[in-house]
Amino acid sequence: MNGDAKVSPFRDKAMKLGHIPSQHAVREAVAASLQSGASLRQIASRLGFSTRSLQRHLAANGTCHSAIVAEVRLATACRLLIETDEKVSRIACLLGYTGPTSFSRSFMRLMKIQPASYRRQQRR
Repeated sequence: MNGDAKVSPFRDKAMKLGHIPSQHAVREAVAASLQSGASLRQIASRLGFSTRSLQRHLAANGTCHSAIVAEVRLATACRLLIETDEKVSRIACLLGYTGPTSFSRSFMRLMKIQPASYRRQQRR
């Protein structure tokens, strides 16, 4: 028996009633868990589902855990770069990256621009 059985006392009832988390609820759970890694297990636990049930639900909606984490990280990064004066290293930490280099590399790959350049460009 794994730790998922202790996740939520209401999970079994919710599953029987056909309760499935909305895409918005999944994204909120990811956003709340970014700094601590936003693992599939963490997200499923927050939502009161087993990891496998959450994976099935996401797949049925044409997505997966890693894609949602990437989307939430990028949206949050863009918002923080535009709306705050936080250092890139602090933003990397808030988003759960191992360091500013991995954050910058990921941001550059997705946005085709460095985080600091993006900030300057968006604030004009």
